[in-house]
Amino acid sequence: MDRRSLPGVAKHQIERVDRDQLADFLRHRREALKPEDVGLDRGARRRTGGLRREEVALLAHMSTDYYTRLEQRRGPQPSTVMLAAIARALRLTLAERDHLYRLAGQVPPRHDVRTDHVGPGILRVLDRLDTPALVTNDIAEVLAQNELGIALLGDESRFAPDDPCRSRWYRWFTDPAERELHAPDEHERLSRTYAAGLRIALGRDPGDARVRGLIDRLLDESGEFAALWADHDVSWQPGAEPRKVFLHPQVGRLELECQVLIAESEAQILLVYTAIPGSESADRLRLLGVVGGQALETASR
Repeated sequence: MDRRSLPGVAKHQIERVDRDQLADFLRHRREALKPEDVGLDRGARRRTGGLRREEVALLAHMSTDYYTRLEQRRGPQPSTVMLAAIARALRLTLAERDHLYRLAGQVPPRHDVRTDHVGPGILRVLDRLDTPALVTNDIAEVLAQNELGIALLGDESRFAPDDPCRSRWYRWFTDPAERELHAPDEHERLSRTYAAGLRIALGRDPGDARVRGLIDRLLDESGEFAALWADHDVSWQPGAEPRKVFLHPQVGRLELECQVLIAESEAQILLVYTAIPGSESADRLRLLGVVGGQALETASR
C-alpha cells in the first residue's frame, strides 16, 4: 500500500528524514561554496574555503542553531518553507533541490507549475549587481532581492508563503501604504497593469488555485479592482513601460529604468533598476546604497 494513502500521514510527507544523508549533503554543498559565490566578503582571517554555518543561516533567514542541528543530525524534520530557504542559500540546482527535499522526507515541488526556487545562475547575477534588483514570479511575489533592492522597496521576503499579502498586486489594492512609494499620477496606470497581470496569470492556468484565491479576495475587498477586472484587460507585458518613478522616504524622487529578464516558463522575472549616468537619480541611487546599507546593518544587530 502507498504510504501516502495511509490515514494520519500528511500528503506532503513521503518518508522519514534520512538525517545522516541530509547532514552529509548539507555539509558538502556548504563547503563547496565560496563566500564570493553568494555575494559575501571573504575577509582576511577566513581559514576555511567554504561557507560557515552562520553564513548559510543568514542567507536562509533562519537561526544558526537551527541550521547547525541539521548538519549535526539532531534537528527536527525541516518544513518545505525551510527547505526552500536552504536551497536558495546553498544555490542548489533543481535536481539538487529535489534531492534535498527527499532526504528531508518531503515531496519536491512540481517543475511544471509555479516554483519559488530561484536557480543558482539567476542568484549569481543578483549577487553581482550594484543596482536594485529582484526576482519575482508571475503574480508579483518577490522570491529574492539584493541589498539595494531591499533598500529601494523594503524586504518583501517577510511574508509567509500562504499570505495573500506576499503578492504586491494584492497589497496594492488592499493596503494604502503600498502606494506611498509611487507618484500619485502613476496610480491609475499601475492599478490597470496589476489587474491585467492577474487576468493573464489566470488565462495561463485557469485551474491555478493561488491565482483564483487572490482574485476572489480582491473582488470582495476592493471595488477598484472589481471595476478593472470587469474590463477584461490583458494588454500588460513585463517591461512594456521601462521608466519607473519612486518617491523614496530617505533619498526622494528616483526616476529609474527597469530592465526585465523573463524565464522561459514565464513563471519568474528578473527586474533590474538603473539610473541614467550623471543624472540626479543616479546620485540619489548612490546615496540609497549608503543609507540602505546602514539600515540593513542596524537591523542585523
